Amino acid sequence: MRREPVDDPSGAERPTFDQVAHKYQQLGAAITEQIQRRVVGQDEVVNDVIVSLVCGGHVLLEGVPGLGKTELLKSLAESISASFSRIQFTPDLMPADVVGTEMINVDADGKRDFRFREGLVFANLLLADEINRATPKTQSSLLEAMQERQVTVGGVTRALPDPFMVMATQNPIELEGTYPLPEAQLDRFFAKVLVQSPSPEVLSAILQRTTGTHTATIEPVCEPADLRWLIDITRQVPIAKHLIDYVSQLITATHPQSPHAPESVRRYVRAGASPRGGQAMILASKAHALFAGRPHVNGADIARSARAALRHRVLLGYEATADGVDTDRVIDEVVATTAEPGQQQRPLAG
Repeated sequence: MRREPVDDPSGAERPTFDQVAHKYQQLGAAITEQIQRRVVGQDEVVNDVIVSLVCGGHVLLEGVPGLGKTELLKSLAESISASFSRIQFTPDLMPADVVGTEMINVDADGKRDFRFREGLVFANLLLADEINRATPKTQSSLLEAMQERQVTVGGVTRALPDPFMVMATQNPIELEGTYPLPEAQLDRFFAKVLVQSPSPEVLSAILQRTTGTHTATIEPVCEPADLRWLIDITRQVPIAKHLIDYVSQLITATHPQSPHAPESVRRYVRAGASPRGGQAMILASKAHALFAGRPHVNGADIARSARAALRHRVLLGYEATADGVDTDRVIDEVVATTAEPGQQQRPLAG
């Protein structure tokens, strides 16, 4: 992306950065507007979900029931004209219900053969509702889909629709009858977004909007092809070498054995973030830069992306629970004590 147009060999003029950024911002704002027709007062959550969307990443939404997590994801699918599947994860859900299975088919002549019946995973946007209620065996059926965008059944590998995203929800306070996601699967989520309880003012707006006869209509504002364009443009945003080094230092500082780890990490962290955390931070930073109309990433973009990218990748020990320390507090200290090259240390986030 350049600020001046460049002629390509075919004679067509390439768009300027300003033109690309304007279209990018327009699509992002249009999707946000449609979601906010039904979801009230969750601006940061909506923003984090859209950033994950344009980065091609999967999202884990965590919050108590009734906060609009499912409605947010359904509204998102409608706004981007994407094929949508919803799976209610339960203890009796089987992997075949998710990815599909080979079934015996009998034709009119009585001849039998096996035919593949697609599971609900074959959609652009898959809502895995209450994912931690399914058994580990069923949870693991999503691993290949989330990583390789394909599923293998009966020795045959089948590609999933492009684009493909998993949006999963889980309830953090209900533990009976649940199976916590293993670290390997958590790491495949691009971001973990916390959905907080609304303020009294926002709650009043929700009650007024949802207890009448009117239901907000979501209008599609883009298509899967537009989403593929957004994902491609996000990856084209340049990032300076010293900022890549900064992300590397932040990831390293989340490991308790690192000499650069702050006191909270050495005391409370059991395992630090993986390289996927750094990849998520850089991609999210590129999206933040484009939405701000800038042609490059800065340190503030990286700091802004840290919580959503790392909160499910930094694993705390029992001491953190005993002292009432959560992952966001640890991440904030890592950001505050790891200075961007050539800059002063950042203040702790509020």
